[in-house]
Order: sequence, then C-alpha cells, then structure tokens
Amino acid sequence: MSSTTISTKNAAQAAPSARRNSASVAVPEDNDLIRTAAKVTRDLNTPKAAIYWADFLASAAVGYGSLFGAIVSSSLVLALVFGLISVLALYRAGSFIHELTHIRRNTLPGFHFAWNALFGVPMMIPSFMYEGIHSIHHRTKKYGTVEDPEYLPLALMKPWSVPLFVIVAALAPIALLVRYAILTPLSAVIPPLRKLVVERYSGLIINPEFRRKAPEGDFKRRWLICEIGSSIWAIALLTMVATEIIPMRAFLIFLGVMSGSVILNQIRTLVAHLWENDGHEMSVTGQYLDSVNVPPPSTLPALWAPVGLRYHALHHLLPGVPYHSLGEAHRRLAAEFPAGSSFYRADHDSLWILIKGLVRGSAGRN
Repeated sequence: MSSTTISTKNAAQAAPSARRNSASVAVPEDNDLIRTAAKVTRDLNTPKAAIYWADFLASAAVGYGSLFGAIVSSSLVLALVFGLISVLALYRAGSFIHELTHIRRNTLPGFHFAWNALFGVPMMIPSFMYEGIHSIHHRTKKYGTVEDPEYLPLALMKPWSVPLFVIVAALAPIALLVRYAILTPLSAVIPPLRKLVVERYSGLIINPEFRRKAPEGDFKRRWLICEIGSSIWAIALLTMVATEIIPMRAFLIFLGVMSGSVILNQIRTLVAHLWENDGHEMSVTGQYLDSVNVPPPSTLPALWAPVGLRYHALHHLLPGVPYHSLGEAHRRLAAEFPAGSSFYRADHDSLWILIKGLVRGSAGRN
C-alpha cells in the first residue's frame, strides 16, 4: 500500500535531480530464486474468503468502536488509549486496499463493495484511488522509473526529504476533505478542473511527476459511484460540524485518528523499499532486493506492517499470493535456500534499523 504524495515544489524538483546524478547498479536475474519461488508456492495462490471477511470486519469493528470510545471518554488517558487502538485497527482495515488491487472481484464476491462501504467512503479513501495505480508499480519495466506512481529515490535525495515524506502525511485528512467536499462538486461543472483532479488528486501516489489517466469502462462507473459517495459524506460531515450536530471535539478526534493511521502507513511506506534506484529499469531480482521483508522473530511488524505488508519484497516476487499465505511462502523458501543467497538479502531486522539506514544513506550521498 502506498501513501500521500510529496507534492511540494522542492520534492518534485529533487526526484529528477537524483535520477540525473546517480546510477543504479544492474542486478543480474536470479532465475533459480524466481523458478523456486513459483514452484514451492503454487498451492498458496487461492484467497481464503473466511480469513479476509473475518479479519477486515473485526478490524473495522474494533477501529470504529475504539474511535467512539475515544470520543465519549471523559478521561484523557482512556481517550488516548482508545485513540491508539483505533489508529492501529483502522490502519489494518485500510491496508486491505492493497489486497483489493490483487484479487479478482469474483474470487471474493461482495468484498470490494463492503470495503468501500465500511471503510473507503467513510474515511474518504475509496478503492479507485489505488486500483489502477498499484498495478503500474508491479510492472517490470515501470518499477522504480519516472512512470512508477509509487516510487521516489529517497535514498538518493536530500536528507530533509525523509522527514518531509512523513510530515506531509499529517495533512492528509484535511486534503481529503478538500478533495471530496470542494474539488469533486466543482470539477463536475469545470472541465479543466476535472482533468486536474483526475490527473493529480485521484491516486495514493508518492511520485509527484506521475499523471493519472482518466478511467474508462466499468471502472469509470465504479469510480464515480465511490467518488460521489465520498463527496456526499464529506459535505455532510462538514455541515454537521458547522451546525454543531457533531461536536468539534469529536470531529478533531476523528481527524486525529485518521491522521495517525495515515502517518503510520507513511512510515511503513518509508521502509517498504530501499529507494536506491535512480530511474533505470530493474530486473525482477533487482526489484526484490530493493524491497523489504521484516519476517519473524520480529513482532512489531504485525502492527506497523499488517495484512502481509511485512513481506513486501516477497510480495513483489509473488504478487499473486494472498496476504494470509505470505508467511508460509517465506518459510518454504527459507528452507530451500542457504544463508547468503539472494532470497535472504531482502530480509531486515526492524523498522528502526531501516529508517536509520535510509537517513544515513541519504545524508552520506548528499
């Protein structure tokens, strides 16, 4: 799952500059890794509907229930505890947007609709903001290039790019309210604005140079339904706050929980890759090694990289394996390869080590 774009002028200028001044080291293809991965995980490609439904519904229920607890609690300590639980649970529920882009609709009937109805529209992050975007990130000739909406060479950019990448995420709830309460209705009657909204403000991207194409066919219909629903909800929410139907305190807590979830996802995105590619096409093995696994015995990744995101490198190698089977896939492959092989080079120990390495690397190159 990607996150809020760095859309500032400085960040937009930094990306092409980094591409000009650095060169990627070509990584030869490890055909044994690719063949073995496909062979030993062939029986793991079927999503288990019961797991998807139970996991998502439980995460949403805990998230919204804890949000309500934070709003009604008279104790600051309890409000903070409920708020933290809500951030983590809603972050997990939202992370299923990544799975939506990889599973066919007929494989899990009703799941796309339920996710949008229970999370996407209420949180103003409908699935069209990721569908059609994330698939580009997985294309062999697009990954890590200027055409990849989910890639920035952060390790090659200025050191301030790393904290900026996280700080900008805190403003996401406000940006989403503006997007759906103001820009959506205005763009319906102003064609040039509509073009801008579709190209620049309709995707969970991090590459400020990326421009999205207008939707077509059935996807356009589903896009419009979700966008209209999100717009109605955003306008209704602001109206209820303005008329004091919803107290300002409750509204601010809602925004705070949203912001916390987006920041957590932005931090997770920060370490999903090593971000060392300068814009050149990469081999499948190169993409795998530029991505990150944080497997057990680490336990905290279950919170900050849920729904299989702790196996992000493995996911790039095996994008068809559902999230609940990635742990088993990793165990099987670990049994197939000796220490020091390409497979193990994508494994890392913790979030903090990855962040320190990224910050140290960007500072060292600049």
